[in-house]
Amino acid sequence: MENNLNLENIVIIFNEDIEGSEDFAKKVSGAFFAHGLTKAAPGVFNMKNMPDNATFTIAIGGDGTLLKCARYYSGLDIPVFGFNMGRLGYLSQALPKELDYVIQKLKNKDFRIEERLMLKSSTDNVALNDMVVKKEINARTSVLDLFINEKPVCSYMADGLIIATPTGSTAYALSAGGPVVTPGMDCFLIVPICPHTLTARPIVVDSDETLTVKMCENTGYQIISDGQEIKRFTKEVVIKKNKNRAKLLLLNKDKSDFYRILREKLHWGVAPHKC
Repeated sequence: MENNLNLENIVIIFNEDIEGSEDFAKKVSGAFFAHGLTKAAPGVFNMKNMPDNATFTIAIGGDGTLLKCARYYSGLDIPVFGFNMGRLGYLSQALPKELDYVIQKLKNKDFRIEERLMLKSSTDNVALNDMVVKKEINARTSVLDLFINEKPVCSYMADGLIIATPTGSTAYALSAGGPVVTPGMDCFLIVPICPHTLTARPIVVDSDETLTVKMCENTGYQIISDGQEIKRFTKEVVIKKNKNRAKLLLLNKDKSDFYRILREKLHWGVAPHKC
């Protein structure tokens, strides 16, 4: 997308569970005002009180903070940028020490806004990374029947099933053996969790497909969005492309390159050191 960004009403969302995030959020607010990016200091809010009247959102925390903000503001067509104060910081674009650098990039319009595919379920869950279908009680494996466009595809005996977007291909789906997919592709990943058969393999399908997961047992199941929002169901759940897309503001710098992030954050393709 073009780098048109409306800075008229910036809101800054901090994660109150991360030490120092509120103080840094206030620092960002003051710095944006001092450098003339805004006419007034941007409002600072916690994750329980995210306002609707924003034109640009800055998430202060970890990737979980950014995911929650991206889900919420996708329906309002508002771009999100993240400062990482968490652990991995795969989606968040900058560290607190890079505040001045970020301000300069925004001033120079040296950034891009990427639209990212999202998921929506029949239980009204929305996800940017993934949805996980599993039993409420993890004592036993489940039998999950997968249908694509109402046609039977596979019957999994597994601990659960991950439906992921390309953005989420480097999250839970990767740890479960799924492939890495570049974020610009329009597809879904279907990855079983600990399948009890050697023939069960991840599947990549077009994002226009409608996925239905049917349960073989009359017990409680749950669907989890981005590891954060949980809904319960019993018989089946339908997952398809969400009509809205998340908007992520990415700085134009070498380390925002997808493959470089793979190498630096996940040590992708790094040969082991010699003894």
